[in-house]
Amino acid sequence: MVLATREFAGGDNSSDMTNPNLDTLENEEFNFEDNHDILEDDSESIGTNDNKPLLKNTNKGGSIVVNLSENQNGLSFVQNVYLEDDDLNIILMGYQFNHFRLYLYYIFCFLTGGALYLLARWLPKIWIWWVGKVCVMGKAEWVVAESQWGEIAIEYVKRKYYGGTISSVFSIDQLDDEDAACNKSYPDEILHYLRFFDHRYIRFIYHPGIEKFLQNSFWKDPSWKSTKNLKKGITRDVYNEREIIFGSNIIDVQEKSTLQLLTDEVLHPFYIFQVFSMILWCLDEYYYYATCIFIISATSVINTLIETKQTMYRLREMSKFVCDVRIFRNGLWRYVSSEELVPGDVFEISDPNLHVYPCDAILLTGDCIVNESMLTGESVPVSKLPITDATLRMLDLTGVNVRPEVSKHFLFNGTRIVRVRKTKSNNISDNNDDEGVALALVVRTGFNTTKGSLIRSMLFPKPNKFKFYRDSFRFIGVLAAIAGIGFFISTFNFIRMGVNNHIIIVRALDLITIVVPPALPTTMSIGTSFSLARLRKAQIFCISPARVNIGGKLNVMCFDKTGTLTEDGLDVLGVRCVDQQTNRFSDLHTSADTLSSVDLNDPSVDAKSVRGSDFVSILYVMTTCHSLKLVNGELIGDPLDLKMFEFTKWLLEESGQSSSYPSSGAKTSSSALSSMDQPATSMIGGYSIIPTVVRPPGSEQFNLSDLLNNENTSYLELGIIRTFEFVSSLRRMSVLVKRLRSPTMEVYVKGAPEVMREICRPDTIPDDYDELLNYYTHHGFRVIACASKSFNNLNWMKAQKIKREQVEQGLQFLGIIIFENKLKTGTPPVVEKLMRAKIRQIMCTGDNVLTAVSVSRECGLVNKNIKTYIPRFIEGSSVTPRAEIVWENLDDPKDLLDSKTLKPLIQPESNYSNEYPLLNVSKYDLAVTGDVFRWMVDFADETALFTMLIKGQIFARMSPDEKHELVEKLQLMGYCVGFCGDGANDCGALKAADVGLSLSEAEASVAAPFTSRTMDIGCVIEVIMEGRAALVTSFSCFKFMALYSIIQFTTVSLLYSFDSNLGNFQFLYIDLFLILPIAILMGRTEPYPRIYPKRPTASLVSLRVLTSLIGQILIQSGFQFFVYFLIRKQPWYKPPVIDPDENNITSFENTILFLLSCYQYILIAAVFSVGPPYRKSMYSNVPFILSTILLSLLTSFILLFPTNLMQEIFELVIIENYFRWWIVYIAALDFIVSWLMEKYAFGRIAQWIRILVNGKVKVQKKLYKKIQSEL
Repeated sequence: MVLATREFAGGDNSSDMTNPNLDTLENEEFNFEDNHDILEDDSESIGTNDNKPLLKNTNKGGSIVVNLSENQNGLSFVQNVYLEDDDLNIILMGYQFNHFRLYLYYIFCFLTGGALYLLARWLPKIWIWWVGKVCVMGKAEWVVAESQWGEIAIEYVKRKYYGGTISSVFSIDQLDDEDAACNKSYPDEILHYLRFFDHRYIRFIYHPGIEKFLQNSFWKDPSWKSTKNLKKGITRDVYNEREIIFGSNIIDVQEKSTLQLLTDEVLHPFYIFQVFSMILWCLDEYYYYATCIFIISATSVINTLIETKQTMYRLREMSKFVCDVRIFRNGLWRYVSSEELVPGDVFEISDPNLHVYPCDAILLTGDCIVNESMLTGESVPVSKLPITDATLRMLDLTGVNVRPEVSKHFLFNGTRIVRVRKTKSNNISDNNDDEGVALALVVRTGFNTTKGSLIRSMLFPKPNKFKFYRDSFRFIGVLAAIAGIGFFISTFNFIRMGVNNHIIIVRALDLITIVVPPALPTTMSIGTSFSLARLRKAQIFCISPARVNIGGKLNVMCFDKTGTLTEDGLDVLGVRCVDQQTNRFSDLHTSADTLSSVDLNDPSVDAKSVRGSDFVSILYVMTTCHSLKLVNGELIGDPLDLKMFEFTKWLLEESGQSSSYPSSGAKTSSSALSSMDQPATSMIGGYSIIPTVVRPPGSEQFNLSDLLNNENTSYLELGIIRTFEFVSSLRRMSVLVKRLRSPTMEVYVKGAPEVMREICRPDTIPDDYDELLNYYTHHGFRVIACASKSFNNLNWMKAQKIKREQVEQGLQFLGIIIFENKLKTGTPPVVEKLMRAKIRQIMCTGDNVLTAVSVSRECGLVNKNIKTYIPRFIEGSSVTPRAEIVWENLDDPKDLLDSKTLKPLIQPESNYSNEYPLLNVSKYDLAVTGDVFRWMVDFADETALFTMLIKGQIFARMSPDEKHELVEKLQLMGYCVGFCGDGANDCGALKAADVGLSLSEAEASVAAPFTSRTMDIGCVIEVIMEGRAALVTSFSCFKFMALYSIIQFTTVSLLYSFDSNLGNFQFLYIDLFLILPIAILMGRTEPYPRIYPKRPTASLVSLRVLTSLIGQILIQSGFQFFVYFLIRKQPWYKPPVIDPDENNITSFENTILFLLSCYQYILIAAVFSVGPPYRKSMYSNVPFILSTILLSLLTSFILLFPTNLMQEIFELVIIENYFRWWIVYIAALDFIVSWLMEKYAFGRIAQWIRILVNGKVKVQKKLYKKIQSEL
């Protein structure tokens, strides 16, 4: 008989999760001595989709991609929907009730005593088939949503009065071409009623023109084209319409009532099985045992309810946020609850009472700094700027991720406000209430926001598709089959003995409760629970517990470079400028003081002469071309920008604040630039924008009277008039800068050297450009190139309208800034450990490829003695299908790879020709650039692409989207991929990876399932070790529970042979005192401190595992049969007196089998407590060792020194002393045989069987292994 504690597997397929982080977690185990029969299949074990094309890019559409099943009239019954936010495909099918069959369903539920109801509850397809009839979507009363994982949810279609037009509900952006054409041909008529349903907190609304349900999460108002119009807000009527469409702006997780939770828990299949078992035990007069199990089960249910309620409460507290917001609606400013916000509303973000953004919005006026760590993992505060009309037209809400061009203007729900600056007004006669405030436009609300996506990812995690999970339930099916065989054999035996029919039925059914353990799922989750607790102590937090198990399967680990492998804050090594006379680079300037030969604060120095003298222009680039902000007297922003600005020692002033040495002069100087220059140029609609100002250290205090009297007018102040932010696709940023009273405006640009070369005038590029750039990048330094250009007659207004393309062209190259890219101290040891563990490591960075190679070699990620090949285009580009790429050895450009096979060529004497015999060289690495990666994925043949994915160790100049795509391509090759990064640029890759690990100060991030507060990659080692320990623990627990069932089944079957059984308190002792503590404590063993090269197996049906299980079953059963027949041959043995109407508990056989089986439960736990190489030795698990010792002593005491009370409670008979010691010796022999066979024999037996069946050739199942063998 078995003890049920808490179970979470199977059962309710409702779309509402009641306990999101307490789902059942199944794991795997591997014996390190068996390295021959592990045929792993990661695509099965981690649930990847092998049907995705590898070479061709798939456009998931960002909207609903529909494939319809139609009837003969062309009406749709079925929709295939892709939820991009959840990366989930679902099938929608419309149904109506068949009322006649519905009434029959109710009648049969009553007649079967609720059995039909339970069956339909556990298997929803039965209920759907019974009561529903398929219909077109337009007439559906309810919709069945089935996910690609087979999860089924039934959603009822609601009907609500609307009264608006079709175009006000559906955005043309979310329709594909066919649907858009259909929508265009359909009249924009009034929708009197909206038909909709909510699935996974996403609202689907029926479109009568195209006869489909469309998501409202991608809605965008077609009038959002001009920021000027957006500031007008919406009317009351528009608000009423949109409130119906989108509902309340609140992320409110539906919490089931206590009665609902209790019903769900009690009606779980395992609890129903437990109730069935207790009824059987009562019928068999096992009242004590049934009562104890009932109390324990009830306590378990109550604890589960309490824990579920607490989990949901914490989740609701984290998700639900309501505040008062000042909005502009119906032409008036007013305060409303944030719940009332709808897309199109304009609200004030400069309200001092607003600390957290209550929705997704775009910034219209003012600027702000926000902390987005909870959503992106980016610990550095992010600056947000007002959106322009051009960028507004690029706003695309059909995808989850916001485009980089728009992200600088996008305010995410749930992000904290660090600082907000209002728009300043100079028109004091204008009394409009919206002047002088910072405004934002609501674009997404509720669960449609990015924060809503985070909450939904917690509520609906991807199901655990480990192969072990499926195998475990198949094995339970095998156990059920064994129980069935035992049922029929016992029934036949009882009939033969003339046992009462009532006892025959009860006893035979009781075998099923013994063999199938309902506590199995809970037991298998124990290892993961302990791993999660240890990870939390190591400051590693997880929002998806199932990923702990997958961490044990990783065989590829991708790392971002800056901030992950290297220090976040780079140090400036120095600056090298262009010497105009020699057209070569100057010597290295290690101090900003040497960049100018004049005193910048000397009022006698003319401004024009300063601007053109020496190398001061590059100094101006370093002081102005950044996105730093001043908050409470402290500069914040990108670490590289911060180090660059600190190198100059200049001061930054923003809205009257100074970064250091604050004085009244600082405030005056800032206002001087605006008051003297701006009124003539920057007045737009009564507003003037005070620019950020920088000035040199120790500059003289500004005096306004001196400026008016034309005295001492050469104060050096640079005002940053406009900033073109860094864009990953352009790999550069620029600023428009004006010096105080200067007639010209300057543009300063910094960016990647290869990009800057393209936008600079060729005559300004120094002769030694390539030589010097290669030197620094080869030695691991990060290089930033600088350039500038002057604009005459460019006033403030024109500066706000000029296009970026006009600014960033025809530039004068100024020089380079060299940064030291120091490795984190913890990087080399971790890389070495992963290398020893034979886990492939890949660097995936946006930095220069040569710098990436240098850093990789320095930290050991790439072997210095192995050739590294770098590609470049010799004809065409990444968008040219017939482009030609040459792959050159980094250290010897004449050493090439064949462009089709990417195998080394014999070094030719002449130019690039691929008609050379191939060298049989397999040890070499590839360092791939982002543009070549893009071309290879889009246009290269299969052989070259596969080779690149397998041999590529460094992927440089990769955009965030390309990082994401690289992870997906590696997964499709069969790899189990991890990704470790530290910022928003890695979000896509972190979410796509099987294990994403974000280095961030936040406890939870939408960016990754794992978040580490320790800012080095040592957390990767922890996750892998804990994952492997969890896998092995779950495997050990499964094998232990399986053997426990079989041992008890054998005991009871032998006793059934003469109409006997175990007693009440014998069952209680086994389940409560032996099995429960052992099952819990055996999972506490910590992971082994070193990562073994071979991963744990994913298969429960591998030869090694099956050999072990079957072998141990035979050993334990054999010893029970031995003592069963041995005691019958003793001279003092007395056969039991059989009474067909009684339980017949007390007998010699019962006593001896009960005591031996108690030893077997203990010894089999010790045998299955696997230690190295995935866990520490079981001797390190002190509580487990103490419990096994104490339980062994207690069992020995019951055997050797039984008191009268013990004999009465356990219904034992007196056995001769010598035979009692024989049982101890037999138990010891049992342990020795079991341990020796498990340790040394079963692995070899499995190997012999495999060789006998398959031969010595090992069949490779994964694509990457097949290609590796060919290479």
